[in-house]
Parts: sequence; C-alpha cells; structure tokens
Amino acid sequence: MIVLGRITAPYGVKGWVRLHPFGDEPERWRDIRHWWLGRDDQDFSGWKSWPLQMMRQQGNGWVVKLTGIEGRDAAEQLVGQFVGAPRNALPATEQDEFYWADLVGLTVVNEQQETLGRVTELIESGAHAVAVVQEGEGKEATQRLLPFVSQVVMEVDVPAGVMRVAWNKDW
Repeated sequence: MIVLGRITAPYGVKGWVRLHPFGDEPERWRDIRHWWLGRDDQDFSGWKSWPLQMMRQQGNGWVVKLTGIEGRDAAEQLVGQFVGAPRNALPATEQDEFYWADLVGLTVVNEQQETLGRVTELIESGAHAVAVVQEGEGKEATQRLLPFVSQVVMEVDVPAGVMRVAWNKDW
C-alpha cells in the first residue's frame, strides 16, 4: 500500500472531502478506481476500499467524492484518514519521478561520500517537499531537513537504495 495523502476536512454538504496530497500531480490519481482509507499509515490491516466517484481541483487544493459517502456527516467521519492505493494500481512514474514511499529508507550520501543517514519521511513545506534524514538512533540521533529539489538531490537510485545529495555533513 502506498500512502498518497490525507483527508483534511469535509467540503460542502454532499459528501465531498478535501484532500491534502503527499506529492506532485495528484490529478493522475483519478485513474485509480478504488482508494483505500485508514487511520494508521503504517498498519494497513484496518483500511477500507472506497470507489472513487469524482476528483477535481478546487482553488489551490483538491476535493474528492467517494462512492457511498453521502452528506456532510459521513464526510466528517473521514477527516484525518490517510488515503492510499496498492502499488500495482498506481500510475507508472516518469523518469526522475518517485512515490514518497520509494524514498523512505534510502541511504543519503553526499558528494564527499559521507553517509548523512536514512530518509525517515518526507514533508510538504508548501514550496517543495523536504526529506527528513536521520543519522543514528535515540538521543544521539542527528536529524537533517534536506529540500527535495534538483539543486540538492543529485541522484536517486531506488534499486540501489541510495540518494546522492549536494549537502555537507556539518550543515
């Protein structure tokens, strides 16, 4: 299961909800016939499938209508739930395009061949995504926030499990 976003609020009174996408180009998700929703983004056992009825851009955001969700009360029950889909239902990625789930766990190495840690998550900052990179464990762990932009991320090699970056270890 690949987590794609999160339901943030009801929209209107007919069962529509606002979607906060994790990543670029959520319009491509219209082709995913069934969306999965759940409260835990790590344990997918309680997730439920919902057929996608409609999705459209509304202002700067996205609104979604799922089949079977009728009225504002039903939409309010979905607030806070994560949205995802099985990997085989997702559109194929283009060259230099990745699902966030593919990036989590990658080892981050800089131009000096120093290991900066592993990507633990990505967050959307508004302007661009930010990779959270953690080196070490517990109280001794160092956390770095690296902008996921071409000036910083030089190469992503998912099969090798490595992301190469232009970022010094002491920054």
